[in-house]
Amino acid sequence: MSSGFLDFFRNSLRGEAPTHPLDQRIAKRWVKERLKRLFPQIRNDPEALDRAYQELGLEAHDGAGKGGATVYEITLPKGTLN
Repeated sequence: MSSGFLDFFRNSLRGEAPTHPLDQRIAKRWVKERLKRLFPQIRNDPEALDRAYQELGLEAHDGAGKGGATVYEITLPKGTLN
């Protein structure tokens, strides 16, 4: 019974494994596909699609703290909520 607790404790100290690059690419593609559906005018314009993706600020950042798991942060362009 105590070995189960020790395994749990060791696993909690390790933190999360880093996100695999393939998972990051899949997430980026999914977001771009959603942007194409929301904004049909950029569907056939790869440069505009990349600009829209960059303006949303959905790039992956290394997390801080224990484990340092990848964090996806959304940063809206200025003036968007006005």
